[in-house]
Amino acid sequence: MDIQIAHGLDGAKNAKGLVVIIDVFRAFSVSCYVANNSPSEIITVGAIEEAYHLKNSHSNTILIGERESIILPGFDYGNSPSQILDVDFKDAIIVHTTSSGTQGIVRAQKADEVITGSFVNALAIVNYIQKKKPESVTLVCMGWGGTEPADEDILCGDYIKQSLLGKKTNFEKIVDYLKNESTTINFLDKAEAKDEAMRDFELCLDLNRFDFVLRAVKEKNDRIFLRKVV
Repeated sequence: MDIQIAHGLDGAKNAKGLVVIIDVFRAFSVSCYVANNSPSEIITVGAIEEAYHLKNSHSNTILIGERESIILPGFDYGNSPSQILDVDFKDAIIVHTTSSGTQGIVRAQKADEVITGSFVNALAIVNYIQKKKPESVTLVCMGWGGTEPADEDILCGDYIKQSLLGKKTNFEKIVDYLKNESTTINFLDKAEAKDEAMRDFELCLDLNRFDFVLRAVKEKNDRIFLRKVV
């Protein structure tokens, strides 16, 4: 199995094989928490206008997302796991758009298959890839806005790669580094609710909380749905 690491929007655009689009803070941690709360559908979109269109088209649509870490006007929730942790999404259509992660999903047109990546379901991702046995895997570390490297995504990509190679990584050291040394903690500075942001940090680093993978599938009207695969 050939395992490649790629970065940002360009990395997603050129990624081939089984592609893992990684966004730890916070898009694809949020997606897992959403998927765990029983929505009827999760639709990933790049454009804000498409999200608004879907909201106007279906009364049971809930909008989740951000730009530059700030909730968008008219959206029901920001890109925050703590906001939706205990929300029952039964029968709801979730539309999710973010500055980085969902943009990567939309751009990964050359991939044979696309799944989301985060620490909250890292083991499920590794098991899924090992079961599928693809010839090539591309781990795309999306970073900030898909243009600037982010430590958490790079570390998550390396964690998944080392696990696929049968090597262990000290996860506690990763958490300590992200909390005390990395500039990634700066996302807390943009948050209006500091306690909520710190809770997001903890929820996004809840290693292997979920035992499923989210697979991106293009279906109706070329829209991209995230399908839960256990």
